[in-house]
Amino acid sequence: MLLQKDRSVLLVIDLQQKLAPAIFQNDIVINAACWTLQIAAQLQVPVLATEQYPQGLGATLPAIAALIPADAVLTKIHFSAWREPLIQQRLQQSKKQQIVIIGTEAHVCVLQTAMDLLAAGYAVFIVEEAVGSRTAANKALALSRLQQAGAQIISQEMLAFEWLEQAGTDLFRQISRGWLR
Repeated sequence: MLLQKDRSVLLVIDLQQKLAPAIFQNDIVINAACWTLQIAAQLQVPVLATEQYPQGLGATLPAIAALIPADAVLTKIHFSAWREPLIQQRLQQSKKQQIVIIGTEAHVCVLQTAMDLLAAGYAVFIVEEAVGSRTAANKALALSRLQQAGAQIISQEMLAFEWLEQAGTDLFRQISRGWLR
């Protein structure tokens, strides 16, 4: 199953100020998340973002928040975003069946959200470079478990090329310049 931009929502899970410094290789995760958000914006893929208990974990990272519409950032208490009525409502109202997930922590909120989305009948895609945990082992276990449950583990480039569908367009040239670094 290939991703299609018209069937996708990008879901950003808990990329927050007080949690980010504890994430293993957080600079890679944050850069990949920003890049993924920029691609989504260029291709007009809708975005939703969550903040887990922002009073304790802080707001969304400024670099991430700058790439997300303010009304797309929703607070949650449950580890699974799907268990929050407003988030569930927004995803259902989107009428999109492919949910692309980035964020933290891979073995907690990303995993529980993805598992619930799979159970609800969504196709779930996890961008490997743009998810993280406090330890590499927890990230690896989460990705393995998610793949066994039916989530697709993808790279940033897989995401972009599948959303783009073809070469030779101005948008392809604009986006692909970033890959030739």
